[in-house]
Amino acid sequence: MLDSNAQTLQYALSYLAEVIEWRMTSYFGDRAQYEMLIPNSPDDLWVADTPLTLFIRKHLLNTAEQLTLLIALAPHLQPDFFDQSIAAQLPQAGDYPQIGGWRGKSHRGFLPTGETVLFILGGNQLSDRFRLQQMFADNHLFVRERVLYLEPPPDGEPVMSGKLVMTQDYVDLFTQGHFSRPHFSINFPAQRISTEMEWEDLVLNAQTLDQIHELKAWITYGSTILYDWGMKKKLKLGYRALFYGPPGTGKTLTASLLGKYTGKEVYKIDLSMVVSKFIGETEKNLANLFARAESKDWILFFDEADALFSKRTNVRDAHDKYANQEVSYLLQRVENYDGLVILSSNFKSNIDEAFIRRFQAIVHFPMPNSKERLRIWQMAFPPQLKLAEVVNLGEFAATYELSGADIMNVVQYCCLQALQRGDVLIHQEDLHYAIKREFGKAGKIV
Repeated sequence: MLDSNAQTLQYALSYLAEVIEWRMTSYFGDRAQYEMLIPNSPDDLWVADTPLTLFIRKHLLNTAEQLTLLIALAPHLQPDFFDQSIAAQLPQAGDYPQIGGWRGKSHRGFLPTGETVLFILGGNQLSDRFRLQQMFADNHLFVRERVLYLEPPPDGEPVMSGKLVMTQDYVDLFTQGHFSRPHFSINFPAQRISTEMEWEDLVLNAQTLDQIHELKAWITYGSTILYDWGMKKKLKLGYRALFYGPPGTGKTLTASLLGKYTGKEVYKIDLSMVVSKFIGETEKNLANLFARAESKDWILFFDEADALFSKRTNVRDAHDKYANQEVSYLLQRVENYDGLVILSSNFKSNIDEAFIRRFQAIVHFPMPNSKERLRIWQMAFPPQLKLAEVVNLGEFAATYELSGADIMNVVQYCCLQALQRGDVLIHQEDLHYAIKREFGKAGKIV
């Protein structure tokens, strides 16, 4: 697969080099060639079933679109590709603004801009250049699907002088054959979460479970309602839900299970990395996040959402002003996201009313009642262990108001104690000690 892909990409670079040679010769040299059409790609170039070839065939890309893909991809394949191609036709060093381009900080080779595309494919024919610019419009496949785009240039400079950037997702697809999962970083402050648990392991009250089934139904049938039934013009894209309730009551597990059973990847956003003390950086971090998530149908899970979605403050200084702008910006991005966004909070009252009105679902995760706690206790212990005769789980469930996460902490402690003793019994005194410790964490007394 990789060998076949490498051969196709090498062949494609040779074709791009031929096109650049044709343009440079016609523009700087033999003007008789200037009116000639762009050389067609070789008949066998897009025959092999490689990722780039399949993408081109699937979307029926024309010659200009094919070459624009190659121009954006070339620096990732051969660092000196443009330097060699240009130097072969212009051996004397000089400044050629019509070619565009820029030099990176780490990458020392020529990197293309929008002007590079216009020059190679359109020369100085304004009608051709205007048509080519449509490839960078918001409604074009390249921008809509986040394949490639132009970075905004400094204020006042021509739009087409912006850097031509192929997103890392498509660099990975065209070179490695698959989209790579993003790595947790300051530029992507989210981690993929998953679970080995099943729906049967999740203990929720009937009302909460009914609302979760509603979310599952939207994930499964939302596109049918919007597109097949023509409701896109009446309903907003995407779905927004608020999960609220005490810690440890199943909010994160529910989000993970929704992803597991609908085939969607779930990303948990670290809001402490999103929120920046530097003005304007929060918007930048959020833009990076949503840009990666769009068109991939990810479920976005904002844990402890109070950090950014809490009530907006009265403006007392510049910091308050920009904090409120951050909230407004995030509200806009959440509203425009076409997938499922889940906000998690300990208290519904902590969330700004402007957000509350925009949720399609507000799901309460209360502390489990005694019957629900008993189910959690009964399912919690590994089959290798047995309860001591004096242990009455019903009594523990009725007496101690613990969350599911609290109970699992108790079970883990008891399992470790059994292993240290070298037996297979869960002792009552271990349960009491671990429960007392869990209450102590919350500042409560047993």
